[in-house]
Amino acid sequence: MYDYDVIFIGAGHASWHAAMILLQAGKKMAFVERDVVGGTCTNYGCNAKILLDTPFNYLDGLKRYQGIGISELPKPDWTSLMNYKKKVISPLNKIMEGMFENAHMPVIHGNGKLVDAHTVDVDGRKITAENIVIGTGEHAMKQNIPGKEYIHDSRDFLDLDSFPARIAFIGGGIIAMEFASIAVQMGAQTTVIEYTDRVLRMYPEKYVGRVVDKMKAAGASFLLNHEVKEISKKGSSYVLTFADGSTLETDYVLEATGRAANTENLGLEDLGISYSRRGIQVDDHMRTSVPNIYASGDCVDKRIPKLTPTATFESNYIATQILGINPNPIQYPVIPNLVFTLPRISQVGVTLEQAEAQPDVYDIEVAEFGKRLLFEAKNQPDAEFTFIFNKKRELVGGAFYGEDAGTNADIAALIINQKLTGMQLNQMIFTFPTESQALLNLLTPLMLKKV
Repeated sequence: MYDYDVIFIGAGHASWHAAMILLQAGKKMAFVERDVVGGTCTNYGCNAKILLDTPFNYLDGLKRYQGIGISELPKPDWTSLMNYKKKVISPLNKIMEGMFENAHMPVIHGNGKLVDAHTVDVDGRKITAENIVIGTGEHAMKQNIPGKEYIHDSRDFLDLDSFPARIAFIGGGIIAMEFASIAVQMGAQTTVIEYTDRVLRMYPEKYVGRVVDKMKAAGASFLLNHEVKEISKKGSSYVLTFADGSTLETDYVLEATGRAANTENLGLEDLGISYSRRGIQVDDHMRTSVPNIYASGDCVDKRIPKLTPTATFESNYIATQILGINPNPIQYPVIPNLVFTLPRISQVGVTLEQAEAQPDVYDIEVAEFGKRLLFEAKNQPDAEFTFIFNKKRELVGGAFYGEDAGTNADIAALIINQKLTGMQLNQMIFTFPTESQALLNLLTPLMLKKV
């Protein structure tokens, strides 16, 4: 007889969604958490980011109307905004823990380590379960260079009480570019340092270039093909020394060069569960090499985007496996992804790069949304949609640039996943005038176009 039906190691999105389904089925469960309940996204990731980002997104929109209805722009107050963020976000983990406890799903705080297929040791306390789900997420990586103790990560930035006058971002990926977009709006001397020859390599270069140009026009600097070799302290500031001998002085250093799966101190090797820095290896039913031990979310070794919705999807799927109601292997839909730069860039399905490399397989159509429907594009002339079709004129991918790029990608994902045809879209009516209706109006004729 086990203590629980399921033990979740980690209490973030990769775990608690499955727990809520299993709870309705009468299962007995517990969470083991060594950090805070809710995980990265809830406490120091997505939620905090979007709360802090939203005023800057509005401010960016107001700038487009300056001189045509808007005369004086408001000035952002970081201290007040951060106080609000702490008021809203900080209690969430306690609220969630209380919800779990009230549902008789206790949270056991401490490091959970696998002892055998059914036993977890939490700092000396052994608990057992029929099934175990590992949902431990990832952590920010840090370069092993002299002065690494001066480096901050995304968690630090999202809890920053006062904004620095100068800030340097090491890395040109999603996190760095999102935070740099905020820093530019704050009026900080912003520098993005990238080891390769371009930032945001996972997104279409033509749209990334527009974001970069806009940030440069606002005062940001981009140091491409630069490698930081050392960081030293100079009074109250810091000096970054690059491989070519050049230097940069700044007040705050944030590194966002990647994340690694949280696999340490889990006892994986003792049970023969394979893993790497990329994560834990699972089969097509999300099972590790020990059949009753599953892994979910960012701690999994996978090629699909490591996003909160992906973790939620996997968590829900694992619940169906534990309940024995779904014999099928996991099948991922196309997954839209969005970078919260100003403006946004999103993509879904077949990428523009893939389509350009296979012109015999795909057709590319560009719809200049901003130039054709400026009022619907919220006065953003360069807002644009790029649609990717197969030779049957079915939508298979898309890339979007503009304030509403996230909504655009979501609608495209629905069309792709449901394999909707141009004729079916032609039978739909959306609200007007909205960004979703604009996408429908621009996309439908292209899908009905005879090639």
